[in-house]
Amino acid sequence: MILVNKYVLSSYDFNAGISLMLYQNFVSVLIVSSLSILGVISTEPLTWRLIKVWLPVNFIFVGMLVTSMFSLRYINVAMVTVLKNFTNVITAVGEMYLFNKHHDNRVWASLFLMIISAISGGITDLAFNAVGYTWQLINCFLTASYSLTLRRVMDTAKQVTKSGNLNEFSMVLLNNTLSLPLGLLLIFVFNEVDYLYNTPLLRMPTFWVVMTFSGFLGLGISFSSMWFLHQTGATTYSLVGSLNKIPLSVAGIVLFHVPTSLENSASILFGLIAGVFFARAKIKDRTQS
Repeated sequence: MILVNKYVLSSYDFNAGISLMLYQNFVSVLIVSSLSILGVISTEPLTWRLIKVWLPVNFIFVGMLVTSMFSLRYINVAMVTVLKNFTNVITAVGEMYLFNKHHDNRVWASLFLMIISAISGGITDLAFNAVGYTWQLINCFLTASYSLTLRRVMDTAKQVTKSGNLNEFSMVLLNNTLSLPLGLLLIFVFNEVDYLYNTPLLRMPTFWVVMTFSGFLGLGISFSSMWFLHQTGATTYSLVGSLNKIPLSVAGIVLFHVPTSLENSASILFGLIAGVFFARAKIKDRTQS
């Protein structure tokens, strides 16, 4: 998903990240709604009580997606993956203060290595962009907030449903449906309407194919993330995510011909390895507790 979004925003030079996010979420809503109407899947009706419970976390969800789009426009994929390690730092601190959860020294050591790698990566980044880095740091705060609040909201939302349950498809439909009016509002706030009206990209069939493909990817990520968190837990999810960043970073550098130096490459690799150590330390921490 990150690679496709980077391709749309950079290779096509599409300067409307919020519109891209809105279209992806619309595709997800369209597919899930169609499957529900056809009886292939079952979804909970979107009652006002359910919407009120889910709306706060949806604001964070939309902010997380939008800031990710903004940062990807200015920063290469490898540095985005390294800077995302700040999310783990913020989440760990949030767990400590909000849930009174204590971490052992291995976890804090891994978090310290992540911070060092992110700072050294930014210093040695040949394509450093302050705007992009700012958006990515905001994205880290929003992503951490989303992970800290989602599980609690999921449990509360189940209590206000008619069946007393909220499956993955229902959560995907709820999240993406609520994001549509907010996304439309943000398009006007950031004045993307004039750009959409004038850009020739919307008259290119191949561009719509790529956009729609990204929508299918978005649906796949939404569903698999919800299912994965239900079946395992946040720690295992974090470990898989940290391992996934390594091939993603390499692919981002190769596919988009990113200019890099030996120092910057070493910082990126150092940060990715620190992410793996962090996930392993979290697993050992949970096992001992």
